[in-house]
Amino acid sequence: MANECVKVLDQAQGENWALYHGDSVEVLQGIPDNSIHYSITSIPFASLYTYSNSERDMGNSRTYEEFAEQYQFLGKEWYRCMMPGRNVSIHCMNLPTSKERDGFIGIKDFRGDVIRWMQSLGFIYHSEVCIWKNPVTAMQRTKALGLLHKQIKKDSCMSRQGIPDYLVTFRKPGENPERVTHTNESYPVSKWQNVASPVWDEYASPVWWDINQSDTLNGKIAREDADERHICPLQLPVIERGIELWSNPGDVVLDPFNGIASTGYQALLMGRKYIGIELKESYYNVSLKNLQSAESNSAIGQESLFEVD
Repeated sequence: MANECVKVLDQAQGENWALYHGDSVEVLQGIPDNSIHYSITSIPFASLYTYSNSERDMGNSRTYEEFAEQYQFLGKEWYRCMMPGRNVSIHCMNLPTSKERDGFIGIKDFRGDVIRWMQSLGFIYHSEVCIWKNPVTAMQRTKALGLLHKQIKKDSCMSRQGIPDYLVTFRKPGENPERVTHTNESYPVSKWQNVASPVWDEYASPVWWDINQSDTLNGKIAREDADERHICPLQLPVIERGIELWSNPGDVVLDPFNGIASTGYQALLMGRKYIGIELKESYYNVSLKNLQSAESNSAIGQESLFEVD
């Protein structure tokens, strides 16, 4: 639970979740050191999408360099809050460039920059998985020059493959004081080793082929007329796999870019506690409904996230 002296625009809490409407850097400053067991989020893809008109929104950075600078402020607090030996998973993708914005058509190594930024903050680059996306769907949605069939006929040197998503995971150095453990009953050997098992493909494979891009919380009612028609919610199966592999029931899961509370929704259903931070008011309001829905559908049976007198 964030320190009460930290400025927030609004806040709400349930028995096992807390949601803050405010700037993630400021709210993180009120979270105790070494208190977060696991964090998973989809960070802003620099300025690729417009999420809000707030000057505090990292997605509204004037330049890529400014975004990188702002990320450092967030990352320092993020690192401090994480428990030693525990993980942070970041959903990201490499970014298509444009001649108008960047002066050339190509791809920016955003995934690589995220890795370098996190390492500069002290995190260990732990693992990553590539999440397959249908390039035909991407072509239909973005009309990217490199994916259009007419470009092959015009000059295929400008044609390219689709851009996948990544879930890149980092670990804070130090001995994990609360190890994440599984039993033979809850996680049998066959579940991990059997190649025919979907869990082998889900967890051990470096590529997740089976993620349905539309398997998300419905965010349509969080959109405003002035917003770009893309909310980019993280798929629930991606969140589920991260939470199951890298946290224990009852652990506190953090998402500093809460969005519509996809992470919180899944965390509560899986018996975890949740802290979310969201800057945009319409997303915050929808998040309240989603967290309340998840809490009513879960039977956590554990100590509350908050002290009760």
